Amino acid sequence: MEHLASLENKSIFIIREAYFKFKNIALLWSIGKDSTALLWLCRKAFFGKIPFPAIHIDTGYKFSEIYRFRDKYAEKWDIDLIVGRNEEKIAEGLGPDKGAKFECCNELKTNTLKNVIDKYNLKAILLGIRRDEHGIRAKERYFSPRDEQFKWDYENQSAEIWDQYKSTLVEDSHFRVHPLLHFTELDVWRYVKKENLPINELYFSKNGKRYRSIGCAPCCDPIDSQAKNIDEIISEIESSNISERSGRAQDKEDTYTMQKLRALGYM
Repeated sequence: MEHLASLENKSIFIIREAYFKFKNIALLWSIGKDSTALLWLCRKAFFGKIPFPAIHIDTGYKFSEIYRFRDKYAEKWDIDLIVGRNEEKIAEGLGPDKGAKFECCNELKTNTLKNVIDKYNLKAILLGIRRDEHGIRAKERYFSPRDEQFKWDYENQSAEIWDQYKSTLVEDSHFRVHPLLHFTELDVWRYVKKENLPINELYFSKNGKRYRSIGCAPCCDPIDSQAKNIDEIISEIESSNISERSGRAQDKEDTYTMQKLRALGYM
């Protein structure tokens, strides 16, 4: 409990610091466990009412369970929800089931997010990524600047020492802020249990299968699992040596796909 409280305090500090520095910010909500935990932390940071919107980037290929969860809790928690969709590309039929996963992610996620940021003139967005999630995400900083093309210069980043963060904007740039960077997958699940957070049903075993990571339905494969509740998920992860995102298609294509996507502005 003390460990989780320490993680929570650090995250809330970063959330409040981002709001203080930038004001015109938003939270990216994928409806997965990490971004839902981040949304919960934002609610705690501002005593139950988040003073900025949550963005859901809808590719048109999400699980139906994701949409149901989003709509239920956006209403229940009084979330100012922005849904971003690339209607033109969706109408053209671009999708992960067409064999163009890199192009699909770039158009339906990255460029859609860029359009939302431009439309609402957002100076920073909060994301629920963690260092242990993927090798390229381990290179991130808590406050990560993007240039006017939304690109990430991961080879030239400021050091973050003694909780001193770079948060000065130059013209036509914005920041990605990562309040969960110090959490691990296990930490998130233990925090979910501690806070009694609602979690999407896709994470729980049904007929011997469950999803460990969720996103677009054609890009996610379930794992063999009998874990039907949070305690069983925690026990399963404690004994697993398989990558959390091993079932995500963009990670399987080649070693550098995620790095290329994130350098272009991918979440």
